[in-house]
Amino acid sequence: MTELQKIFSEFMYWAEGFSAFTSVIYFNRIKKQYWKYLALYLIVIFLCESSVKWGEQTLGIHRVKFYNYFVIPLQFIFFYWLYAKQSLKSTKLFYTFTAIYLFSFIPTALFFPVAKKVVFPFNYTLGCLLLMILVIMEYYKQVNSSEILNFSKNKMFYINLGVTLFYIGTLPLMTFTSLLWQYREIWDLYFVYFQVSGAAMYILFSISFIWGKQNS
Repeated sequence: MTELQKIFSEFMYWAEGFSAFTSVIYFNRIKKQYWKYLALYLIVIFLCESSVKWGEQTLGIHRVKFYNYFVIPLQFIFFYWLYAKQSLKSTKLFYTFTAIYLFSFIPTALFFPVAKKVVFPFNYTLGCLLLMILVIMEYYKQVNSSEILNFSKNKMFYINLGVTLFYIGTLPLMTFTSLLWQYREIWDLYFVYFQVSGAAMYILFSISFIWGKQNS
C-alpha cells in the first residue's frame, strides 16, 4: 500500500472501532429492539478486523478463508436480514436472497480460480447486486413514506446511505480488480475511495444510533 492508503486504512479501522464503541454505549437503549443485532454485528465486525490486524500470525488466521467464508458472508446475510426481513417486512425475500448468495459458492468452487483471491469476485459481485436491489427498494420505501420529512431521525436512512457509498460504490473495484490492477493509478485512487467510503459507512452507522429514533 502507498503511504496515503496506509493512513486511510487506519482511518477505516478506527471508524469501525468508533461504531463498535457507539454500539456498546447505546446498547441498553435498544436491547429490546431488533437494532440490538446491528450493535452486536458492528462489535463482531470490529473484533474480526482486530483479530486479523493484531493477531493474524499468532492466531493462525488464514486471511482468504476467514474473509470469504465468514466475514463477508456474515456482512451480506446480516444486511439481507436487516433490509428484507426487518425494514421491508419480507421474510421470503430474506430467505430467497440468502439462498441465492450461498449457492453462489458452488460455481465459485467449480469454475473460478480463487486460491489467491483475497475476495472472491463472483460471490462478492452477486452479493452486492442482491444488496443493491434491497437498497433501491429501501430508497423507494423512504421516498414514499409519510415520514420522509423526518428522514434525519430514520436509522435506515443513515444505514442505506452508508451501504450505498461503500458496497455499491466499490462494486466495480471488487468485480474488476484484476483488470484495474493493470492501471495502477486508477486502482490506487479507487482503493482510497474504498477506504474512505468504508470509514464513512461506519461513521454513518454510529450516527444512526446517535440521531435515529431510539424507539424505531
